[in-house]
Amino acid sequence: MHKLCFFVPDSHVESVKAAVFAAGGGRIGDYEHCCWQVLGQGQFRPLPGSEPFIGSQGQVERLPEWKVEMVLEDGLVDACIEALRASHPYQTPAYEVWPVGAGRQKPEA
Repeated sequence: MHKLCFFVPDSHVESVKAAVFAAGGGRIGDYEHCCWQVLGQGQFRPLPGSEPFIGSQGQVERLPEWKVEMVLEDGLVDACIEALRASHPYQTPAYEVWPVGAGRQKPEA
């Protein structure tokens, strides 16, 4: 299993999550569409040559962004990242992927 963490503005949080879920992300045991998210403040400054979704070149932009985390099966990492990039409004979405231990179902009593 891997964990995917990405940052997305409020306007696109549900559509980006839906795209990654459709690619197979967020499945744990008998559950799907599993994720954890928290609202925070992102900051960036678009450089010359950029095409910012929000903000202007050369100006520091601060805005509310969601940090979303979910697990991915090993074979779905590439498809989930492709879905993230295709659905995300930013020219260069910020994300991380790293290997993690998987959750296991409780044994039957």
